[in-house]
Amino acid sequence: MTLSQALTAGTITVGLLVLAPQTVPTESPERSRLPWVTDDRLRNPEPASWLMYRRTYDGWGYSPLRQIHSRNVADLTPTWIFSTGVYGEHHQAPPIVNGDTMFVTTASQVFALDATDGSLRWRYVRPLPPDLSKPHPTNRGVALYEDKVYVGTLDAHVVALNATSGHVVWESTIENYQLGYYITMAPLVANGKVMVGTSGGEQGTRGSITALDARDGHSVWKRHTIPAPDEPGGDTWPDEAWQTGGGPVWLTGTFDPQANLTYWGVGNPGPWMGDRRPGDNLYTNSTIALDADTGELRAHYQYHWNGSWDWDEASAPLLIPLQRGDQHFSAAIHAGRNGYLWYLERHLDRLTFLKATPFVHQNVFTGLHPVTGRPSYDPDRIPGTGRRAEFCPSVGGARNWPPEAYSPQTGYLYIPATNNLCSTMTGHPIDYVPGQRFAGAEFDVLMRDDSTHVSELQAWKIATGEQAWTHGLVTGGNGAVLATGGSLVFLGGADLRAFNATSGRVLWQMRTNANRTGVPTTYAVDGVQYVAIQSGADPNTGPDDVSSAGVVWAFSVDCQC
Repeated sequence: MTLSQALTAGTITVGLLVLAPQTVPTESPERSRLPWVTDDRLRNPEPASWLMYRRTYDGWGYSPLRQIHSRNVADLTPTWIFSTGVYGEHHQAPPIVNGDTMFVTTASQVFALDATDGSLRWRYVRPLPPDLSKPHPTNRGVALYEDKVYVGTLDAHVVALNATSGHVVWESTIENYQLGYYITMAPLVANGKVMVGTSGGEQGTRGSITALDARDGHSVWKRHTIPAPDEPGGDTWPDEAWQTGGGPVWLTGTFDPQANLTYWGVGNPGPWMGDRRPGDNLYTNSTIALDADTGELRAHYQYHWNGSWDWDEASAPLLIPLQRGDQHFSAAIHAGRNGYLWYLERHLDRLTFLKATPFVHQNVFTGLHPVTGRPSYDPDRIPGTGRRAEFCPSVGGARNWPPEAYSPQTGYLYIPATNNLCSTMTGHPIDYVPGQRFAGAEFDVLMRDDSTHVSELQAWKIATGEQAWTHGLVTGGNGAVLATGGSLVFLGGADLRAFNATSGRVLWQMRTNANRTGVPTTYAVDGVQYVAIQSGADPNTGPDDVSSAGVVWAFSVDCQC
């Protein structure tokens, strides 16, 4: 079904929008039902809600809702759509739902919608400086706490909005946007603190994570991802390279309330060529674990050292309990952009390697150390300054920002993988100029010979580390994953698809209005389950392409039985 078909297929509500730079309430606050978002609700959300980026602190992207299931999902149809009216931006944010109110963002706006019919309750537009550069014009969602909505901005601020009215309560500066810093992630709220990481690694920034007091926005702590020379790990950087070393934090972290540790993925170092910065370059391409109250670095694990392939390991690991024989232990599972699926064991003061296996074609690593997991490299696959190399996976990695999902129902991890793509890259000399691109490399992307597809949805049995099934997508691309208690897995992309979670069989699919989608979520209001997703085209398209405007879609089935 296309957008035009959806508009004529039965009953559907459509919301349209005219833009203006302000917060615009459109209805009486008494009409919405907004429960207070407490620490208890964030730790144990009710099934009907989707209160944070991946719904739960462990990052699973799983909902126990099962009114929509493998036997009735074929009857899934659009219930309502809402047009953001925004062109030239990514639309990557998940719909966040509290009570009967949905919150969704574009690169510079926050919308509060009625989750049952898509009608607009209020809209906040972030005024952006005229000299702002937009390397990645996107925002990946809001965080909720008590009666507020929190959003990071492209000019490197965090803004707190009243959840009922949309009015600004406070805003805090995180970094100087003129130096290339910006924020794309959805904040993480834990223990009354709003935590955000900075994007901008390709502009010679020094990545960081900052925690703000949720009530008034004052800074509680800040932790840089690139250590100074006198800090642990500082000796892995030469000379002054640490000051422009990259290490951006693109995506929302996960949180273990019992250990009081937050886990964050850290991106690649800068500039791109490792021969410009000899050393391991901690804590780039790593998972780091921070004390949620103090920001103290408690543990780290680096997936590959001295990275030269633009493989940001920016996704936070999923926190999954595992069993080995009679022993239960806490694991951190990371589907790496470098093409390996990593199993780590979590301790209060360290992350230890368990095992890793490639999940796409990978030709850079020649082996992993059996105890530490440290990879060894094929020297012919390492690009350098004035040196060309071909390698797989490509600079886009084996997976990009769209999150995977884990279902405790099946015990499977579902990975939106990119396979059969490789790159050639050549480095060139570059000097740091504040606020300008600081990559120092040119690259091309190519498809492996005789390959039939690029995008895949993979299912892995977490208990054994074996692949359960793979579905290659010849058309439609792939995006983020949602798993549900209805034995379903939803995959975003130009086509939104529903799979049988056990077999991988496609049970339903629909073409959305554009070629890119955000993160699908599911929620329930008054006993009716919905699946929602935001869709928008590549930012290079414009108003002359009607399909490029952002649209929020909400689907349901008539008989949830």
